[in-house]
Amino acid sequence: MLDEPASGSEMVRNDMTENSIIRAFSAEHVARLAGLSQRQLSYWDHTGFFSPQYAFENRRSPYSRIYSFRDVVGLRAISILRKRYRIPLQNLRKAAEELSRYKSAPWSDLQLFLFNDEVHFREPDTGHVRGVKSGQYVNLPLRPIIEEVIQKSNLLRERAASELGRISRHRYVAHNAWAIAGTRIPIHAVVNFSNAGYSPEQIVAEYPTLTIRDVAAALKYAEKLTRAA
Repeated sequence: MLDEPASGSEMVRNDMTENSIIRAFSAEHVARLAGLSQRQLSYWDHTGFFSPQYAFENRRSPYSRIYSFRDVVGLRAISILRKRYRIPLQNLRKAAEELSRYKSAPWSDLQLFLFNDEVHFREPDTGHVRGVKSGQYVNLPLRPIIEEVIQKSNLLRERAASELGRISRHRYVAHNAWAIAGTRIPIHAVVNFSNAGYSPEQIVAEYPTLTIRDVAAALKYAEKLTRAA
């Protein structure tokens, strides 16, 4: 008898706390986290096999495909099915058509099984595993996948030592505003907290990815911009 884990959607909700994980991912980050190529992600989006939750209508614009945490979990599950269990993409496409009738994010919300190179699932309404007739089948629990994605996504928060205490600007980060290097935090956000009476330590508490050096650099650079205006 198989142990009955919590549903994928419940586990994702429990893990998606504000301070525990990154909530939105670029295609570049998703490729690294899920073990897929950006070309695969683009092709799957174009063909409708797997589209990101947050996407612009014009996919040609920069950063037009933004993936949610649930998207990353689902794509990692698909990556495991393809690479570890050698499930053909054609089979996964057929499975996606069927699974989408039950869940809007089936690859992260449903308990999946494998049998004879096909994906099977436990029906939410009946509890039965559809398609399994005989023999052994493999359970693909979502918990290890979710934990793996959380661990890898948290690594994206780590900044290089050369970025600490530096200010930079990138056309696709914070709408081209001056921001703290290695983050998407514009310096005006730090200034606003400072003007509201927050100490550097309190500002760091609001933005755990920052350091006291970052706060000092942001305030100094904002002052420089004000003098130059």
